[in-house]
Amino acid sequence: MKTKAVRLYGQCDLRLEEFELPAMKEDEILAKVVCDSICMSSYKSSHQGADHKRVPDDIAENPTMIGHEFAGEIVEVGSKWQGQFKPGDKFSIQPAINYENGPVGILSAPGYSYRYIGGDATYVIIPNEVMEQGCLLPYNGEAFYPASLSEPLSCVVGAIHANYHTTPGSYVHSMDIKENGKMALLAGVGPMGLAMINYVLHREDRHPSLFVVTDIDQARLDRAASLYTKEYAASRGIELHYVNTKEGDAVATLREISGGTGYDEVVVMAPVAPVVEQGDAILAQDGCLNFFSGPSKTDFSARFNFYNVHYASTHIVGTSGGNTDDMKESLDLMGKGLDPAGLVTHIGGLNAVVDTTLNLPSIPGGKKLIYTHIEMPLTAIADFAEKGKTNPVYAHLDELCKANMGLWNAEAEKYLLANADKLN
Repeated sequence: MKTKAVRLYGQCDLRLEEFELPAMKEDEILAKVVCDSICMSSYKSSHQGADHKRVPDDIAENPTMIGHEFAGEIVEVGSKWQGQFKPGDKFSIQPAINYENGPVGILSAPGYSYRYIGGDATYVIIPNEVMEQGCLLPYNGEAFYPASLSEPLSCVVGAIHANYHTTPGSYVHSMDIKENGKMALLAGVGPMGLAMINYVLHREDRHPSLFVVTDIDQARLDRAASLYTKEYAASRGIELHYVNTKEGDAVATLREISGGTGYDEVVVMAPVAPVVEQGDAILAQDGCLNFFSGPSKTDFSARFNFYNVHYASTHIVGTSGGNTDDMKESLDLMGKGLDPAGLVTHIGGLNAVVDTTLNLPSIPGGKKLIYTHIEMPLTAIADFAEKGKTNPVYAHLDELCKANMGLWNAEAEKYLLANADKLN
Protein backbone atom coordinates (compact mmCIF):
# COMPACT_ATOMS: atom_id res chain seq x y z
CA MET A 1 0.00 0.00 0.00
CA LYS A 2 1.40 3.38 -1.02
CA THR A 3 0.86 6.44 1.10
CA LYS A 4 1.51 10.14 0.74
CA ALA A 5 2.65 11.80 3.94
CA VAL A 6 4.44 14.83 5.32
CA ARG A 7 7.57 13.64 7.11
CA LEU A 8 10.03 15.37 9.44
CA TYR A 9 13.73 15.04 8.59
CA GLY A 10 15.21 17.77 10.81
CA GLN A 11 14.71 21.33 11.99
CA CYS A 12 12.34 23.07 9.54
CA ASP A 13 12.78 20.16 7.14
CA LEU A 14 9.32 18.84 6.25
CA ARG A 15 8.70 16.95 3.01
CA LEU A 16 5.54 15.73 1.32
CA GLU A 17 6.48 12.35 -0.14
CA GLU A 18 4.95 9.22 -1.60
CA PHE A 19 6.35 5.90 -0.42
CA GLU A 20 5.42 2.29 0.25
CA LEU A 21 4.13 1.30 3.67
CA PRO A 22 5.57 -1.94 5.06
CA ALA A 23 3.38 -5.03 5.13
CA MET A 24 0.87 -4.86 7.98
CA LYS A 25 1.55 -7.24 10.88
CA GLU A 26 -1.08 -9.37 12.62
CA ASP A 27 -1.13 -6.99 15.60
CA GLU A 28 -1.47 -3.82 13.50
CA ILE A 29 -4.26 -1.96 11.67
CA LEU A 30 -4.18 -0.29 8.26
CA ALA A 31 -6.22 2.92 8.19
CA LYS A 32 -7.23 5.73 5.88
CA VAL A 33 -6.78 9.23 7.32
CA VAL A 34 -9.55 11.64 6.31
CA CYS A 35 -8.61 14.84 8.12
CA ASP A 36 -6.06 16.32 10.48
CA SER A 37 -6.13 19.56 12.44
CA ILE A 38 -2.75 21.30 12.49
CA CYS A 39 -1.57 22.07 16.01
CA MET A 40 1.00 24.53 17.38
CA SER A 41 2.72 21.47 18.81
CA SER A 42 3.48 20.37 15.24
CA TYR A 43 4.96 23.81 14.58
CA LYS A 44 7.18 23.41 17.64
CA SER A 45 8.33 19.89 16.76
CA SER A 46 9.01 20.83 13.14
CA HIS A 47 11.20 23.74 14.23
CA GLN A 48 12.98 21.84 16.99
CA GLY A 49 13.46 18.60 15.06
CA ALA A 50 15.34 15.95 17.04
CA ASP A 51 15.71 18.38 19.96
CA HIS A 52 11.98 17.95 20.66
CA LYS A 53 11.22 15.56 23.51
CA ARG A 54 8.79 13.47 21.43
CA VAL A 55 10.93 13.26 18.27
CA PRO A 56 13.56 10.49 17.80
CA ASP A 57 17.23 11.38 17.34
CA ASP A 58 17.56 9.58 13.99
CA ILE A 59 14.92 11.40 11.91
CA ALA A 60 17.50 12.37 9.26
CA GLU A 61 17.70 8.66 8.35
CA ASN A 62 14.27 7.53 9.60
CA PRO A 63 11.84 10.44 9.19
CA THR A 64 8.60 10.47 11.15
CA MET A 65 5.09 11.37 10.00
CA ILE A 66 3.68 14.56 11.52
CA GLY A 67 0.11 15.39 12.60
CA HIS A 68 -1.56 14.13 15.76
CA GLU A 69 -5.13 15.53 15.68
CA PHE A 70 -6.63 13.21 13.12
CA ALA A 71 -9.57 11.03 12.27
CA GLY A 72 -10.22 8.41 9.65
CA GLU A 73 -11.57 5.02 8.71
CA ILE A 74 -10.17 1.54 9.28
CA VAL A 75 -9.23 -0.34 6.09
CA GLU A 76 -7.80 -3.65 7.30
CA VAL A 77 -7.46 -5.25 10.74
CA GLY A 78 -4.74 -7.67 11.82
CA SER A 79 -5.90 -10.96 13.33
CA LYS A 80 -5.12 -9.88 16.91
CA TRP A 81 -7.68 -7.06 16.83
CA GLN A 82 -10.41 -8.48 14.60
CA GLY A 83 -12.70 -9.12 17.55
CA GLN A 84 -12.59 -5.44 18.53
CA PHE A 85 -12.30 -3.48 15.27
CA LYS A 86 -13.49 -3.97 11.70
CA PRO A 87 -13.01 -2.33 8.29
CA GLY A 88 -15.20 0.74 7.85
CA ASP A 89 -15.08 1.78 11.51
CA LYS A 90 -14.48 5.50 12.04
CA PHE A 91 -11.87 6.39 14.63
CA SER A 92 -9.96 9.05 16.49
CA ILE A 93 -6.61 8.49 18.19
CA GLN A 94 -5.29 9.60 21.56
CA PRO A 95 -1.66 10.42 20.64
CA ALA A 96 -0.38 10.53 24.23
CA ILE A 97 -0.20 6.76 24.48
CA ASN A 98 2.23 6.72 27.44
CA TYR A 99 4.08 3.72 26.07
CA GLU A 100 7.43 3.08 27.71
CA ASN A 101 8.93 1.10 24.83
CA GLY A 102 8.13 3.60 22.07
CA PRO A 103 10.76 5.30 19.88
CA VAL A 104 11.42 7.97 22.52
CA GLY A 105 10.08 6.14 25.55
CA ILE A 106 7.06 7.25 27.54
CA LEU A 107 6.67 10.46 25.47
CA SER A 108 6.28 8.55 22.19
CA ALA A 109 3.26 9.72 20.22
CA PRO A 110 1.75 9.27 16.76
CA GLY A 111 2.42 12.44 14.81
CA TYR A 112 5.83 12.95 16.40
CA SER A 113 7.67 9.69 16.97
CA TYR A 114 6.56 7.07 14.45
CA ARG A 115 7.60 6.37 10.87
CA TYR A 116 4.27 5.01 9.66
CA ILE A 117 1.56 6.81 11.61
CA GLY A 118 0.71 10.51 11.62
CA GLY A 119 -2.28 12.62 10.71
CA ASP A 120 -0.80 14.34 7.67
CA ALA A 121 -0.94 11.25 5.50
CA THR A 122 -3.34 9.41 3.23
CA TYR A 123 -2.84 5.94 4.77
CA VAL A 124 -1.12 4.84 7.98
CA ILE A 125 -0.29 1.70 9.90
CA ILE A 126 -1.53 1.90 13.48
CA PRO A 127 0.98 0.05 15.69
CA ASN A 128 -0.01 -2.52 18.30
CA GLU A 129 0.77 -0.26 21.25
CA VAL A 130 -1.98 2.21 20.28
CA MET A 131 -4.58 -0.52 20.68
CA GLU A 132 -2.83 -2.07 23.69
CA GLN A 133 -3.03 1.28 25.50
CA GLY A 134 -6.69 1.74 24.58
CA CYS A 135 -5.90 4.77 22.43
CA LEU A 136 -7.72 3.82 19.21
CA LEU A 137 -11.10 5.35 19.94
CA PRO A 138 -14.32 4.49 18.08
CA TYR A 139 -16.26 7.42 16.65
CA ASN A 140 -19.83 7.34 15.33
CA GLY A 141 -20.48 10.89 14.21
CA GLU A 142 -21.67 11.93 10.77
CA ALA A 143 -18.64 14.10 9.89
CA PHE A 144 -14.98 13.38 10.50
CA TYR A 145 -13.83 16.84 11.61
CA PRO A 146 -15.27 16.64 15.17
CA ALA A 147 -13.26 13.46 15.79
CA SER A 148 -10.15 15.23 14.51
CA LEU A 149 -10.81 18.06 16.96
CA SER A 150 -11.47 15.72 19.89
CA GLU A 151 -7.74 15.73 20.69
CA PRO A 152 -7.45 19.50 21.18
CA LEU A 153 -10.73 19.47 23.10
CA SER A 154 -9.31 16.72 25.33
CA CYS A 155 -6.41 19.04 26.20
CA VAL A 156 -8.99 21.52 27.49
CA VAL A 157 -10.86 18.82 29.39
CA GLY A 158 -7.65 17.62 31.03
CA ALA A 159 -6.61 21.15 31.98
CA ILE A 160 -9.95 21.85 33.67
CA HIS A 161 -9.83 18.58 35.60
CA ALA A 162 -6.27 19.39 36.75
CA ASN A 163 -7.33 22.49 38.68
CA TYR A 164 -7.44 21.97 42.42
CA HIS A 165 -8.42 23.67 45.66
CA THR A 166 -7.79 23.10 49.34
CA THR A 167 -9.74 23.19 52.58
CA PRO A 168 -8.19 25.00 55.57
CA GLY A 169 -6.78 22.49 58.01
CA SER A 170 -6.59 19.71 55.41
CA TYR A 171 -3.88 18.63 52.97
CA VAL A 172 -6.38 16.95 50.64
CA HIS A 173 -6.65 18.57 47.22
CA SER A 174 -10.14 18.88 45.78
CA MET A 175 -9.69 18.41 42.03
CA ASP A 176 -11.41 20.36 39.22
CA ILE A 177 -12.82 23.89 39.20
CA LYS A 178 -14.97 25.16 42.03
CA GLU A 179 -18.67 24.62 41.57
CA ASN A 180 -20.28 28.07 41.07
CA GLY A 181 -16.88 29.72 41.45
CA LYS A 182 -15.37 32.60 39.51
CA MET A 183 -13.23 31.86 36.46
CA ALA A 184 -11.10 34.03 34.14
CA LEU A 185 -9.72 32.92 30.78
CA LEU A 186 -6.85 35.21 29.75
CA ALA A 187 -5.84 35.65 26.09
CA GLY A 188 -8.80 33.36 25.65
CA VAL A 189 -10.18 33.66 22.10
CA GLY A 190 -7.56 31.81 20.09
CA PRO A 191 -8.37 28.30 18.84
CA MET A 192 -7.78 26.56 22.16
CA GLY A 193 -9.45 29.38 24.07
CA LEU A 194 -12.57 28.89 21.97
CA ALA A 195 -12.43 25.19 22.79
CA MET A 196 -12.19 26.08 26.48
CA ILE A 197 -15.22 28.39 26.27
CA ASN A 198 -17.19 25.74 24.42
CA TYR A 199 -16.37 23.10 27.02
CA VAL A 200 -17.02 25.28 30.05
CA LEU A 201 -20.45 26.24 28.70
CA HIS A 202 -21.44 22.70 27.68
CA ARG A 203 -20.03 20.39 30.34
CA GLU A 204 -22.66 18.62 32.36
CA ASP A 205 -21.34 18.33 35.90
CA ARG A 206 -19.66 21.57 37.06
CA HIS A 207 -19.79 25.25 36.06
CA PRO A 208 -18.48 28.60 37.27
CA SER A 209 -21.08 31.20 38.17
CA LEU A 210 -18.90 33.97 36.67
CA PHE A 211 -16.81 33.43 33.54
CA VAL A 212 -14.66 36.27 32.17
CA VAL A 213 -12.85 35.91 28.83
CA THR A 214 -10.15 38.42 27.84
CA ASP A 215 -8.07 39.29 24.81
CA ILE A 216 -6.52 42.36 23.15
CA ASP A 217 -8.06 41.71 19.71
CA GLN A 218 -11.59 43.09 19.55
CA ALA A 219 -12.45 41.32 16.30
CA ARG A 220 -11.60 37.95 17.83
CA LEU A 221 -13.55 38.82 20.99
CA ASP A 222 -16.57 39.76 18.87
CA ARG A 223 -16.38 36.49 16.96
CA ALA A 224 -16.18 34.50 20.20
CA ALA A 225 -19.16 36.43 21.60
CA SER A 226 -21.21 35.62 18.49
CA LEU A 227 -20.38 31.91 18.70
CA TYR A 228 -20.72 31.48 22.46
CA THR A 229 -23.30 34.00 23.55
CA LYS A 230 -24.00 35.57 26.91
CA GLU A 231 -27.60 34.48 26.50
CA TYR A 232 -26.66 30.82 26.12
CA ALA A 233 -24.28 31.07 29.08
CA ALA A 234 -27.05 32.58 31.18
CA SER A 235 -29.30 29.64 30.29
CA ARG A 236 -26.59 27.46 31.86
CA GLY A 237 -26.42 29.60 35.00
CA ILE A 238 -23.18 31.37 33.99
CA GLU A 239 -22.61 35.13 33.88
CA LEU A 240 -20.31 35.56 30.85
CA HIS A 241 -18.18 38.63 30.06
CA TYR A 242 -15.88 39.34 27.11
CA VAL A 243 -13.28 41.97 28.03
CA ASN A 244 -10.67 43.75 25.92
CA THR A 245 -7.61 44.29 28.13
CA LYS A 246 -5.53 46.21 25.58
CA GLU A 247 -6.10 49.61 27.23
CA GLY A 248 -6.33 50.72 30.83
CA ASP A 249 -5.65 48.85 34.07
CA ALA A 250 -6.63 45.27 33.22
CA VAL A 251 -6.05 43.97 36.73
CA ALA A 252 -8.30 46.62 38.28
CA THR A 253 -11.01 46.00 35.68
CA LEU A 254 -10.98 42.26 36.15
CA ARG A 255 -10.97 42.47 39.94
CA GLU A 256 -13.91 44.89 39.78
CA ILE A 257 -15.90 42.44 37.64
CA SER A 258 -15.21 39.74 40.23
CA GLY A 259 -16.72 41.93 42.94
CA GLY A 260 -13.30 42.56 44.43
CA THR A 261 -12.66 38.96 45.45
CA GLY A 262 -10.52 37.84 42.52
CA TYR A 263 -10.95 34.52 40.72
CA ASP A 264 -10.96 30.94 41.91
CA GLU A 265 -9.60 29.81 38.53
CA VAL A 266 -7.41 31.78 36.14
CA VAL A 267 -6.47 30.00 32.92
CA VAL A 268 -3.61 31.57 30.97
CA MET A 269 -3.83 30.74 27.28
CA ALA A 270 -0.66 32.49 26.05
CA PRO A 271 2.98 31.99 27.12
CA VAL A 272 3.48 35.71 27.67
CA ALA A 273 5.03 36.85 30.95
CA PRO A 274 2.78 39.92 31.47
CA VAL A 275 -0.32 37.75 30.96
CA VAL A 276 0.93 35.22 33.52
CA GLU A 277 1.64 38.04 35.97
CA GLN A 278 -1.79 39.54 35.30
CA GLY A 279 -3.31 36.17 36.13
CA ASP A 280 -1.37 35.95 39.37
CA ALA A 281 -2.59 39.42 40.37
CA ILE A 282 -6.28 38.52 40.07
CA LEU A 283 -6.24 35.21 41.99
CA ALA A 284 -8.63 34.89 44.91
CA GLN A 285 -7.86 33.19 48.22
CA ASP A 286 -7.00 29.56 47.32
CA GLY A 287 -7.03 30.59 43.65
CA CYS A 288 -5.57 28.25 41.05
CA LEU A 289 -3.61 29.60 38.08
CA ASN A 290 -3.65 27.14 35.19
CA PHE A 291 -0.78 27.77 32.75
CA PHE A 292 -2.22 26.17 29.64
CA SER A 293 -0.18 27.21 26.64
CA GLY A 294 3.25 25.58 26.41
CA PRO A 295 6.10 27.99 25.60
CA SER A 296 8.58 27.41 22.80
CA LYS A 297 11.48 28.76 24.83
CA THR A 298 12.87 26.40 27.44
CA ASP A 299 13.87 29.30 29.72
CA PHE A 300 10.44 30.98 29.78
CA SER A 301 9.68 32.47 33.20
CA ALA A 302 7.44 35.07 34.84
CA ARG A 303 7.15 36.76 38.23
CA PHE A 304 4.82 35.15 40.77
CA ASN A 305 3.70 36.51 44.14
CA PHE A 306 5.01 34.01 46.67
CA TYR A 307 3.70 36.05 49.60
CA ASN A 308 0.25 35.06 48.37
CA VAL A 309 1.36 31.48 47.84
CA HIS A 310 2.18 31.33 51.55
CA TYR A 311 -0.61 33.44 53.06
CA ALA A 312 -3.43 33.27 50.49
CA SER A 313 -2.87 29.65 49.39
CA THR A 314 -2.62 30.60 45.72
CA HIS A 315 -1.11 27.93 43.49
CA ILE A 316 -0.31 27.00 39.92
CA VAL A 317 -0.85 23.95 37.71
CA GLY A 318 -0.02 23.06 34.13
CA THR A 319 -0.92 20.20 31.85
CA SER A 320 0.36 19.06 28.45
CA GLY A 321 -2.41 17.34 26.52
CA GLY A 322 -5.32 15.26 27.72
CA ASN A 323 -5.49 11.59 28.57
CA THR A 324 -7.65 8.89 27.02
CA ASP A 325 -10.54 9.48 29.44
CA ASP A 326 -10.48 13.15 28.46
CA MET A 327 -10.79 12.21 24.79
CA LYS A 328 -13.65 9.85 25.57
CA GLU A 329 -15.40 12.67 27.42
CA SER A 330 -14.82 14.94 24.41
CA LEU A 331 -16.26 12.41 21.97
CA ASP A 332 -19.22 11.81 24.29
CA LEU A 333 -19.99 15.54 24.47
CA MET A 334 -19.79 15.80 20.70
CA GLY A 335 -22.27 12.95 20.45
CA LYS A 336 -24.61 15.02 22.65
CA GLY A 337 -24.45 18.14 20.52
CA LEU A 338 -21.17 19.95 21.25
CA ASP A 339 -19.92 21.08 17.82
CA PRO A 340 -16.26 22.20 17.71
CA ALA A 341 -16.67 23.90 14.31
CA GLY A 342 -16.14 27.32 15.88
CA LEU A 343 -12.45 26.47 16.20
CA VAL A 344 -11.98 26.03 12.45
CA THR A 345 -11.18 29.04 10.26
CA HIS A 346 -9.19 27.51 7.39
CA ILE A 347 -9.49 24.44 5.16
CA GLY A 348 -6.75 22.91 3.01
CA GLY A 349 -5.42 19.80 1.35
CA LEU A 350 -2.35 17.71 2.10
CA ASN A 351 -0.34 19.87 -0.31
CA ALA A 352 -0.79 22.82 2.09
CA VAL A 353 0.63 21.13 5.18
CA VAL A 354 4.34 21.94 4.91
CA ASP A 355 3.99 25.71 4.50
CA THR A 356 1.11 25.91 6.97
CA THR A 357 2.95 24.00 9.69
CA LEU A 358 6.23 25.88 9.34
CA ASN A 359 4.50 29.28 9.37
CA LEU A 360 1.57 28.58 11.68
CA PRO A 361 2.03 31.48 14.16
CA SER A 362 1.96 34.02 11.33
CA ILE A 363 -1.31 32.72 9.85
CA PRO A 364 -4.25 34.49 11.54
CA GLY A 365 -7.42 32.79 12.64
CA GLY A 366 -8.18 29.54 14.39
CA LYS A 367 -7.68 25.89 13.53
CA LYS A 368 -6.36 24.89 10.12
CA LEU A 369 -8.20 21.73 9.07
CA ILE A 370 -6.51 19.51 6.48
CA TYR A 371 -8.28 16.93 4.31
CA THR A 372 -5.51 14.57 3.31
CA HIS A 373 -6.90 13.10 0.08
CA ILE A 374 -7.50 16.40 -1.69
CA GLU A 375 -5.37 19.13 -3.22
CA MET A 376 -6.35 22.58 -2.04
CA PRO A 377 -4.41 25.65 -0.92
CA LEU A 378 -4.98 26.65 2.67
CA THR A 379 -8.08 28.83 2.41
CA ALA A 380 -9.93 30.85 5.01
CA ILE A 381 -13.63 30.06 5.22
CA ALA A 382 -14.16 33.83 5.06
CA ASP A 383 -12.51 33.82 1.60
CA PHE A 384 -14.76 31.16 0.06
CA ALA A 385 -17.09 33.78 -1.44
CA GLU A 386 -14.30 35.62 -3.27
CA LYS A 387 -12.77 32.39 -4.58
CA GLY A 388 -16.25 31.26 -5.54
CA LYS A 389 -16.42 33.97 -8.22
CA THR A 390 -14.11 31.84 -10.37
CA ASN A 391 -14.52 28.37 -8.83
CA PRO A 392 -17.99 26.84 -8.28
CA VAL A 393 -16.71 24.47 -5.58
CA TYR A 394 -15.78 27.41 -3.35
CA ALA A 395 -19.07 29.12 -4.18
CA HIS A 396 -21.08 26.15 -2.93
CA LEU A 397 -18.88 25.75 0.15
CA ASP A 398 -19.55 29.41 0.91
CA GLU A 399 -23.30 28.81 0.71
CA LEU A 400 -23.10 25.78 3.00
CA CYS A 401 -21.04 27.64 5.60
CA LYS A 402 -23.16 30.80 5.51
CA ALA A 403 -26.21 28.64 6.16
CA ASN A 404 -24.43 27.50 9.36
CA MET A 405 -23.43 30.87 10.91
CA GLY A 406 -20.31 30.97 8.73
CA LEU A 407 -18.98 27.78 10.31
CA TRP A 408 -17.60 24.58 8.85
CA ASN A 409 -20.12 21.74 9.03
CA ALA A 410 -20.90 18.17 8.04
CA GLU A 411 -22.57 19.12 4.75
CA ALA A 412 -19.60 21.22 3.72
CA GLU A 413 -17.21 18.38 4.55
CA LYS A 414 -19.26 15.90 2.54
CA TYR A 415 -19.40 18.24 -0.46
CA LEU A 416 -15.68 19.01 -0.28
CA LEU A 417 -14.67 15.35 -0.23
CA ALA A 418 -16.88 14.62 -3.23
CA ASN A 419 -15.96 17.64 -5.37
CA ALA A 420 -12.49 18.97 -4.51
CA ASP A 421 -9.47 18.19 -6.67
CA LYS A 422 -7.97 14.85 -5.72
CA LEU A 423 -4.39 14.80 -4.47
CA ASN A 424 -1.91 14.24 -7.29
